[in-house]
Amino acid sequence: MVAAGAFAFATTRGMGMQATNLAIGILCVLGGGIAAQWVAWRFRLPAIVLLFSLGLVLGPGLGVLHPGAAIGPYFHPLVSMAVAFIVFEGGLALDLRQWRESGEGVLRLTAAALPINWVLGSLAAHYVGCLPWGTSWLFGAIVVVTGPTVVLPLLRHTKLRPRVAAFLRWEAIVNDPIAAILATLVLECLLIRPSHTGGISLATVEIGPHLLFATMFSIACGVFPAILIKFLSARDMLPEILRIPMILAFVMTVAALCNLIMQGAGLMAATVFGMALANLHVTGMSELQRIKESLGVIVVSCLFVLLTADLPRTLLTELSLPIMALTFTVMFVVRPLGIFLSTIGASMSWQERLFVGWIAPRGIVAAAVAGVVGMQLHEAGYPGGDLITPAVFALIASTMILHGFSLRPLARALRLTLSDEPALAIMGANAWSTNLARVVHDRGIPVLLVDTYAPALNKAAGFGIPILRAELLSVEGMESLEERPADYLIAATPDAIYNGLVCARMAPDLGRQRVFQVSPGIARLDLYHGLSRDSRGKVLGEPGWNFSYIDSLYAKGWRFGSHVMEAHGAEADLPAGPGMLFMIIRKGTAIWIFSAEDAIPAEPAPGDIIVMLRPPAMAAGEGVGASAPARPA
Repeated sequence: MVAAGAFAFATTRGMGMQATNLAIGILCVLGGGIAAQWVAWRFRLPAIVLLFSLGLVLGPGLGVLHPGAAIGPYFHPLVSMAVAFIVFEGGLALDLRQWRESGEGVLRLTAAALPINWVLGSLAAHYVGCLPWGTSWLFGAIVVVTGPTVVLPLLRHTKLRPRVAAFLRWEAIVNDPIAAILATLVLECLLIRPSHTGGISLATVEIGPHLLFATMFSIACGVFPAILIKFLSARDMLPEILRIPMILAFVMTVAALCNLIMQGAGLMAATVFGMALANLHVTGMSELQRIKESLGVIVVSCLFVLLTADLPRTLLTELSLPIMALTFTVMFVVRPLGIFLSTIGASMSWQERLFVGWIAPRGIVAAAVAGVVGMQLHEAGYPGGDLITPAVFALIASTMILHGFSLRPLARALRLTLSDEPALAIMGANAWSTNLARVVHDRGIPVLLVDTYAPALNKAAGFGIPILRAELLSVEGMESLEERPADYLIAATPDAIYNGLVCARMAPDLGRQRVFQVSPGIARLDLYHGLSRDSRGKVLGEPGWNFSYIDSLYAKGWRFGSHVMEAHGAEADLPAGPGMLFMIIRKGTAIWIFSAEDAIPAEPAPGDIIVMLRPPAMAAGEGVGASAPARPA
């Protein structure tokens, strides 16, 4: 009995230790990853660098996390499934209509640049990194990839011009599965014994048919589920509650199934599935877009921390001088030269070629593939197999840090970015909204006036205000708005319901605190009986400032004006008189649009631009001061 009691105590204690380790792991990976994402967003830092650093500290540094040992043989398959979800998310963004703008450049970067970079990278690995030829070809195959797990987060934090962003996005997503399959093929060539078939080469007899079958099977596995989803949706045979679970289940299923055929084929199937869904225009995909973006942030955060934490401490001791020289050769010679050669005669400008030639961060796919194939090569006793992992991770760390911090400054220097000033879009071109847009535009703040009525827009264009004739609730309208992205939106049409629809559509992209609409009326703002907050934007100004009220004031001669705050003035220093505060603009930082629903009202600081609607006598003055907003009777 004593022995049984001791065994039970030891078992209970062991289970308690496992629960404690699990809690610590979740706290470090999930909590730490999301915290790093928030810090990166708040201070405009590359999130991938913070996540990579966090993994290094928790893993090789402090020894808190040991993912490979804790999860065991399931670690790499789980990583592969997570990466499949990430490339599926990227595939959803690959609309073939983008080829109208960037098709030639994308084709050069995926079809021509990849083999050139493979050859150049392999030569560099052999002659600079001193790796054996077989290991060199494997290294070159792994590093041709530019990971979407790294590129896509960088694109979200940088306002690149749409054409340049499309180059990087398509290259990262399309090359990802191709590079994984290429590395698998090279590994098979190194490990499979030559067949005794006479003069026919090994690649023709064993590798060629296998590659062809795996490719066709992966494409079929990606296209068929998308067609099935569209078929069921069109015939009302797929309930809404099952639509997204079925799609996510298909992603994992086709990825796992295709990986049984060939390692890396699952990534191709997941990418094709995402592309097929995007280009078949399956209805109800907006909900999936919101969910997959949120899941994508969590998955990327966890994967970066886990893969980096799984690195052994001895990895640093394996970073020899040839490996470091190889890293910088790939970054400064191989990649730029490969892009230059593959884009000769293309319609890309020299600024675009230079930018794409430098920006090529490697990410999770390269790390995962290197960990798997490097271990297999080393276990097979192949010369230099143990150097694959340190060589690839040295390149991953260097590109994430250097490319992550240099992307925004280089894009600015080459004039490949849109304005860094906070941008405002106003839906509805009428007399007073045009006046508001003109005042904001004259202060050097990017503003876009959107409407479907050409005469109203033409009048605004006469004042130099940028205009967009489109329906924001249409696919074309959303694509047009992506070319001139906005950070804030004011829906200012006479139709309160339409304003609410526009705000509800734009809220997931801009944020619910950044979409505003003219008040639909005091009664409709009731939190219980009125319009749901999820179905409308924040009320612009006070509840009584509906469209008719503002329009009547404008008809009486009220006009918008702006004033720059020179100091923290006391109330006595501000001009007296009625006025309606609409917004406070802090250049290069943010726009605070006044709303009665603000939890914390914004306070102007020296240098801020105050935009107000003032009576005729005051609007005609030279300066418009800041006073307390007037509440309509």
